[in-house]
Amino acid sequence: MVHGDGPTVGEAIARHPGIDMVSFTGSTGAGVQVAKLAADSVKRVAQELGGKSANVILEGADITKAVTNGVTAMMMNTGQSCNAPSRMLVPAARYDEAVKIAKAVAEQVVVGDPKSESTTMGPLANKKQFEKVNRLIARGVEEGATVVVGGTGRPDGLKKGYYVRPTIFANVNNAMTIAREEIFGPVLVMIPYKTEDEAVRIANDTPYGLSGYVFGGTVADARRVAARLRTGMVHLNGAQIDFNAPFGGYRQSGNGREWGAKGLEEFLETKAVLGYSEA
Repeated sequence: MVHGDGPTVGEAIARHPGIDMVSFTGSTGAGVQVAKLAADSVKRVAQELGGKSANVILEGADITKAVTNGVTAMMMNTGQSCNAPSRMLVPAARYDEAVKIAKAVAEQVVVGDPKSESTTMGPLANKKQFEKVNRLIARGVEEGATVVVGGTGRPDGLKKGYYVRPTIFANVNNAMTIAREEIFGPVLVMIPYKTEDEAVRIANDTPYGLSGYVFGGTVADARRVAARLRTGMVHLNGAQIDFNAPFGGYRQSGNGREWGAKGLEEFLETKAVLGYSEA
C-alpha cells in the first residue's frame, strides 16, 4: 500500500515483478501514472484519489447547525483531506444568511503553531502546496468570486511557515476553477441553488466522486438526496466516518475501497479448485 502525492514509490512498486497488486492513496495525477506503469505487468490497482465533494444543505435543515458543521469539517486538517466538503450548496433563499454564518465560524479559526494549545489550524504540508492554494485563491478572485473571509497570503502575525488564511468564497458558480479543481487547502466555495434537482445536478457535475454530504431537516430528507449523489460515500446530517464502512469513490476519485470488509476484499484473489470433493 502506497500513500502520498508523489508517484516515485508507487512507480517502483508498479514496476516490481514480484508484486501482484498496488493500493495507492494520493492525488489523481499520481494515481494515473501508477496505473499506467502497473498495466505493463497486469497488476491490479486499487486507488483512493482526489475529490471535490459537495455538501448539500436542504431547505428544511437547521441552517446554523448545517453551515457550522460544514465549515468546521472543511477547515479540519488545514483542508488537506481528499473527502473534504469543499463545495457548500445552499438554498438561494437562505444563501445570504448562510454566508454570514460561515464567515463568523471561519473567523473563529486560530491559525498558528500546532504545539500551541490555542491553535485550531496549523500549516500546509509544504511550499508547493502553499503556492498552489494561494494561486487558486487568486484565480477565484480573477474569475469573479467574492472573498468573504481570508484570501491570499499568510494570516496576520505569521511571517514565515506555510500558513494560509481560512478562506470562504461567495458568488461562486460551478464552472469556476475553485469549484472544479481540488485545492487541498482550507478553501470553501458556497454555491446557491433554487431547486433540489438543481442541487443534485450541481453536486454531480464534477469529474470526481469521492464523498458527499447532505444536511436535511430529517434523516428521510437527507437519504432521499443521498441516493441521487454519484459518490462512493455520503455523510448524512453531520455523521462521522465509520471504519466498518468502505472508503472510496467513483470516477477520478479512484476505483478501490479501504476499510471494512470491502477494503479487505481488495487484497484477495479468487481460486476455484475443481474436483475437490470425492465423487
